[in-house]
Amino acid sequence: MSQLVSLPQRQTEPGARAQGARVAELSVVVPTFEESGNVAELVQRLDAALEGVDWEVIFVDDDSPDGTSDLVKALAASDVRVRCLRRVSRRGLAGACIEGMLSSSAPYVAVMDADLQHDENLLPRMLATLRQGDTDLVVGSRYIAGGNANVFSRSRGLMSKAAGSLTRALTRVELTDPMSGFFMMRRDRFDPIAGSLSTRGFKILLDIVLTAKGALRIVEEPYVFGSRTYGESKLDAQVGLDFLGLLLTKLTGGAVTPRFLSYALVGTLGLVVHLVALRLSLLTFTFEASQAIATFVAMTGNFLLNNSLTFRDSRLTGFALVRGMLLFYAVSSVGALTNVGVASWLYAYQPTWWLAGIAGALMGVVWNYSMSTLFVWRAK
Repeated sequence: MSQLVSLPQRQTEPGARAQGARVAELSVVVPTFEESGNVAELVQRLDAALEGVDWEVIFVDDDSPDGTSDLVKALAASDVRVRCLRRVSRRGLAGACIEGMLSSSAPYVAVMDADLQHDENLLPRMLATLRQGDTDLVVGSRYIAGGNANVFSRSRGLMSKAAGSLTRALTRVELTDPMSGFFMMRRDRFDPIAGSLSTRGFKILLDIVLTAKGALRIVEEPYVFGSRTYGESKLDAQVGLDFLGLLLTKLTGGAVTPRFLSYALVGTLGLVVHLVALRLSLLTFTFEASQAIATFVAMTGNFLLNNSLTFRDSRLTGFALVRGMLLFYAVSSVGALTNVGVASWLYAYQPTWWLAGIAGALMGVVWNYSMSTLFVWRAK
């Protein structure tokens, strides 16, 4: 755990916050999870970069086990510009950003990461652009002249650019860096769309732009993406699924959600697991016994993957994990019956095997997803 750094600014006098005379012009929202080694350094950097600006920083921490929120609160005790919003039983960058932005009273709000990879020296230029009144959103871009992301590995760089190209092709969003997590916008343009934003995923900027439906006046500013010196990147396979899910949600008008997409993909993988387990079991057991074994293996695998990926913001542990697994078996069993029943009914009227099979599978997935959300991974 890092040592707290003494910051030479605005010491809090007893009762200073209660008097409530100060309202910042700029709120910098910083979502955190296990970033204890970076928070003090980030506050120091903001202090240097935003000289002459009435600012505050709101750290929105997802109950980090490394004591991030405790460090932020210690800093806040001696600096009125530092605030801590600790979230319990909720997790996710998008949701953290939304809550942090809504907790601000400032006319301008910025979002940046805590890992020191976003260049805080860009913030004054972003603010100056918004103050002119003809811009609603300023985006920090790594892909226009003057910016770069050379610290990316080759694979991550390719994925970032591919995601940007896919976004522009499908949504007509004319941004060079729609995946950026570094931006600033007017609060009066954020509040009206806040209720329509997804709290899942990592790409809050893309959601804001798509939800605004072309109503935002946007300017991009270049910056150089820095190297992480403490902690680990939060990017994983689920981030990619959430990104694809967000695009599908917007393109389908909300009919397909990121969580449902993840659940369906896990189910598809479960089918592969089922077939492999069935083939191996047939080497020893009868078909009936092998089918039962394969079904059990596939359901167990689906449950564990969904618990780790699809429902990771309400992940089950301990006794709740065992209870949830038993409920999942029950839900999936009913889903299997629903699958067979719908497929058989449709085949009787329209004997096209693949159509009946797809209809049954879709009904089974919808049933399993709905019941799992209500009973297995319900909000704790």
